[in-house]
Amino acid sequence: MKPTMNSQTQTFNYLLPLDFDNVSTLPDSHAWSTKTLPSDDPCHHPVDDGEPLPPVIDIGEPGANDLIRHACEKWGAFQVINHGVPLSLFLESEFQARRLFSLPMERKQLVARPPSGATGYGLTRISPFFPKLMWSEGFGMMGSPEEHARQLWPQDHAKFCEVMEQWQAEMKTLCEKIVGIMLGSLGLTNEEDMKWFEPKSGCDRTPCVLQLNSYPVCPDPDRAMGLAPHTDSSLITLLNQSNINGLQVYKDGAGWVSVKPVEGALVVNVGDLMHIVSNGKFKSVLHRAVVNKTCHRVSTAFFYGPPWDAKVSPLKKLVDSDHPPLYRPVKWKEYLQIKKTDFSSALESIRL
Repeated sequence: MKPTMNSQTQTFNYLLPLDFDNVSTLPDSHAWSTKTLPSDDPCHHPVDDGEPLPPVIDIGEPGANDLIRHACEKWGAFQVINHGVPLSLFLESEFQARRLFSLPMERKQLVARPPSGATGYGLTRISPFFPKLMWSEGFGMMGSPEEHARQLWPQDHAKFCEVMEQWQAEMKTLCEKIVGIMLGSLGLTNEEDMKWFEPKSGCDRTPCVLQLNSYPVCPDPDRAMGLAPHTDSSLITLLNQSNINGLQVYKDGAGWVSVKPVEGALVVNVGDLMHIVSNGKFKSVLHRAVVNKTCHRVSTAFFYGPPWDAKVSPLKKLVDSDHPPLYRPVKWKEYLQIKKTDFSSALESIRL
């Protein structure tokens, strides 16, 4: 049976993660019911014709468009290779993420994220929707992280800023390309159907959020959750999972499936807005992250969407008398507000 997400909100007395370096046992605040945790082996990687699933797609190969469409319809997720992002930048971004999360808690507290904010250090933003806390910590940024980085490293922040700004630029360019491929696979053109889709618009018009995630070594991983099941509100999300197992996606008929890391690959998650745009053809993938007892895992997630004020709705070419629109038009900032209250039923709440 497909898992459901708890939509009941909860206010926590604290907004910061645990000081994981000084915790030797799993506290009750982080101990999840065994009914909500994996009953299958998180290291099991199903294959199809000898290839790991979800599929790994060479974005430069002929036929990539068809493969991406199939992956979006069947999985809502896939991995891309031959994308043009230098492997050296993968390594640099991971190094800088680990550098940040290895700081003492008192230093990270200097850049604590406010409850309604998107930038700074703190708990995952979906925490209030679950009865237990997650075994993870995060740091978000939009554009230059210099203001926060100066507080973290008063004399040595330049390299962190340089790497994170370069990573965001590469991710935004790749997101534009992948979204274009997705639309093209549906027979669409940007000019006719995507008035808000402006590849050269910049992050001031097209919101881009980069989230660094840390999943520390856990003393009791079978009773902890790194990141609880959820879908993303974006068009797409690009994830670098740093070659350590942890990410799982939910597939109807198969249950939870581990996304096997591939060096230099990026995971593409279809978000709620792309599900709306495609009139339900592309799945908004339910995903989660599990933790382990031996490895500190980090990841970087880049959330890409349309301008805040643009109305997103099923595209005209995908709507006819046999396929009426499934969702009403909605702006991203409006949808985010809906998801803050409805969470797991946000899509259903705007369904026609």
